[in-house]
Amino acid sequence: MKTGEACNRTVIVVGRDTPLGDAARLMREHHVGSLVVVEDTDGRKPVGIVTDRDMVVEVLAAGLDYHTLTVAEIMGARLMTAREDDDCLDTLKVMRSGGLRRIPVVTAKGALAGIVTSDDLLEIVAEELDDIVRAIGNERTREAVLRH
Repeated sequence: MKTGEACNRTVIVVGRDTPLGDAARLMREHHVGSLVVVEDTDGRKPVGIVTDRDMVVEVLAAGLDYHTLTVAEIMGARLMTAREDDDCLDTLKVMRSGGLRRIPVVTAKGALAGIVTSDDLLEIVAEELDDIVRAIGNERTREAVLRH
């Protein structure tokens, strides 16, 4: 299965200059743990991601005043993305190697298409493994019937 088929197409986005307090309110309002930071220059091009964990670890635990910060000041410097046509297993491997729990999904032109979590991908991989196990079981049953 392709990553574009597994991703959530509803993504809450913010600009780089969004105040951190506004970003936190958006997360609460939409019940999400992350926001994709975009530039609207060429069809919502993702440039970063900010998570609730970033806010806690980088701001609150560090004793910084969130009133004075913007999303750009705490988002990671390098954004990893997956393409819609990437295989789900390949995307999961990239996420695992990067220690990521969620990753924006982009079109061939680099525009934001959605977001996918490791849980989304693990569920798909588990379903595919279950299909394989069932196919093996069915083949064994068929062989047993043919032998008798």
